[in-house]
Amino acid sequence: MTRAVFMDRDGTVSDEVGYLNHVSRLRVFPWSAEAIRALNASPLMAILVTNQAGVARGYFKEEMIGAVHDRLVDELGREGARLDAIYYCPHHPTAGEPPYRSDCECRKPRPGMLVRAGLEHGVDLRASYVVGDKYSDVRLAHAVGATGVLVLTGYGQGEYEYERTTWPREPDHVAATLLDAVTWVLAEEDRRSRA
Repeated sequence: MTRAVFMDRDGTVSDEVGYLNHVSRLRVFPWSAEAIRALNASPLMAILVTNQAGVARGYFKEEMIGAVHDRLVDELGREGARLDAIYYCPHHPTAGEPPYRSDCECRKPRPGMLVRAGLEHGVDLRASYVVGDKYSDVRLAHAVGATGVLVLTGYGQGEYEYERTTWPREPDHVAATLLDAVTWVLAEEDRRSRA
């Protein structure tokens, strides 16, 4: 089985701009390509997992997610970085109309996207990592036995400063950016291989 770094999109790989309802609003962080290139050079897969409830809320059509991801893949590719897979959840449990109004298993922190990736790509979830700017990403990691890393970009700094006293469990690591998170993950991989 392989291992993966599952990355949140908005606030982690790209700037958090609220509901990203047009491709022109995508702003990839300047360090993201370097971070993903480092993963590409390692045995770890680089997989994007993102909640996109703007579809359920009627802010944009599901096709917009595909257009944004095409732009993201293109921008990363121009810098030699590759995402191995992309998963998204367009649902919300209380907003919108069916089929998008759904109490689904794929909306983070529920593990549906990771379970699907595990089945489709042979990923050992317990030996993998989840990196994101919300505590829900850390909860997602812990739900499948993975290592959870909080980044302080996007919502991360605010959540860490103002909400962490309510968290049932600390993140396994806190990093300034995705690049810092990946650097830590690769060092952790080296440490585990020597143990």
